[in-house]
Amino acid sequence: MTTAVADVPLVRDDTGFFGHPKGLMICFATEMWERFSFYGMKYLLLLYLTKYHLFTDAEGLEVLGGYAALVYAMPVIGGLLADRYLGMRKSVILGGLLLVAGHLGMAVEGEQARMVGDNIARDTQALQVFYASLALIVIGVGFLKPNISTIVGKLYAKDDPRRDSGFTIFYMGINLGSFSATLLCGYLGETYGWSYGFGAAGIGMLVGLATFIYGQRYLAGLAEPPEDGKLKERTVIGLSKEHTIYASSLLAVAVVWQMLQFHAAVGLLLNTLSVLVLAGLAWFIVARCNAVERSRMIVLIILTMSTVVFWALFEQSAASMTLFADRVMDREVFGLTLTASQYGALNSMFIFMFAPFFAWLWTVLGRRGLEPSTPVKFALGIAQAGLGFGALMIGAANPDQAGLVSGYWMVLAYLLHTCGELCLSPVGLSAVTKLAVPSVVGVMMGSWFLATAYSEFVAAQLAKLAAIETSSGSVTDTAGALTTYGELFSSLFWLGLGAGVLMLLLSPLLRRMMHGIH
Repeated sequence: MTTAVADVPLVRDDTGFFGHPKGLMICFATEMWERFSFYGMKYLLLLYLTKYHLFTDAEGLEVLGGYAALVYAMPVIGGLLADRYLGMRKSVILGGLLLVAGHLGMAVEGEQARMVGDNIARDTQALQVFYASLALIVIGVGFLKPNISTIVGKLYAKDDPRRDSGFTIFYMGINLGSFSATLLCGYLGETYGWSYGFGAAGIGMLVGLATFIYGQRYLAGLAEPPEDGKLKERTVIGLSKEHTIYASSLLAVAVVWQMLQFHAAVGLLLNTLSVLVLAGLAWFIVARCNAVERSRMIVLIILTMSTVVFWALFEQSAASMTLFADRVMDREVFGLTLTASQYGALNSMFIFMFAPFFAWLWTVLGRRGLEPSTPVKFALGIAQAGLGFGALMIGAANPDQAGLVSGYWMVLAYLLHTCGELCLSPVGLSAVTKLAVPSVVGVMMGSWFLATAYSEFVAAQLAKLAAIETSSGSVTDTAGALTTYGELFSSLFWLGLGAGVLMLLLSPLLRRMMHGIH
């Protein structure tokens, strides 16, 4: 065993970072820069494909949906490998190296696509670099994302009163990275050139990796492999288990590289996994659970499935909402003219503004016995996601004299979506740990992330309902585009509101089925 047991008390008694262990500072900075790199390219991705490589809306959305789905699915595997073999430190470094390579590869633009007669001439070599870079990011996130959070938890004893505030500080790093990256990379990418935006995201990840490597000593052995001896054991291919994992990760990059170009493969994978998981859970609930456990597990499955609706709506931000902002919106708000991708920063800004309010509100309501149950919070979250599209629907129906929609409708939509997120997201993972039978908590956590991955795929399919024909990446019929987007937003409004009302109607039954779990 390699855990530095003697150092653990020193770490947990450490107050060198605003009363918290210095290791939190390292995790905070690493996560902040990783999220900087991730969000720095997220809102540029679809614009880059449709405006530079002249993908159709449907083609660009297929790439975005497949990429986002795989990004949320891979952490389940990365976390499992870290727990059993690599340990968190080596997993984070491996993930960081893959991410740096992927993000810097995204900066390779190649030649801009152009029309040659009725055909589009694209730089196929640059596109292959692009797909390979996305694959590196997918696998990199799979190794880094789940394990940096796990390290934070290990810095505190379970009864340490600083634990919750430590995670709060850590999650603020996520939103700080998201906010700054969306503004900076979005501006650079759309103003000076795509390579500048993607390149800035890559540099951010490089800083994050360097920070983590520098700060390893502050982790005091808490992130080491569970057993070094197991890592050195030889596998059937003649390599140690550690080197086999590294080689397998590169093989996984090659597989994802191809999957991103054959979009049906991503959908088939997600559908197959979903059916297998649901079938396995159905068997477990019937065969292995007592009445109370069965009831709670059913509630958890319903809550998990409802998140697919919420995130499919919420993740329109990088899909239909970004295209809407680029093509048919007056992007001046509060005296500032933002690029289409910069509007994505509104989510992080509103989290900064309203997360403390929601934390205060639930506490006050809890003291008075009025705090909504978890199903009611889910209902509120989903309904507010739908209401956000109600705002965009109204905006699309009321353009100005130039035929453009006021950017303030987009601000209102992001406000409603963020408030919905604050109702649903913080209680989601907590519900998994509380409602799942202890022997399958890991499976249910994986199912939760699978549902999130599936929602990303669904989000792209929904956005394709408003796929618009463009000329050299630009819309030629603004009025027609407004009508198309208005119809999509109307459908999403009713979908969100209807699902929210259904969840609200079910909430009394679901609460009883939770048998005292709040």
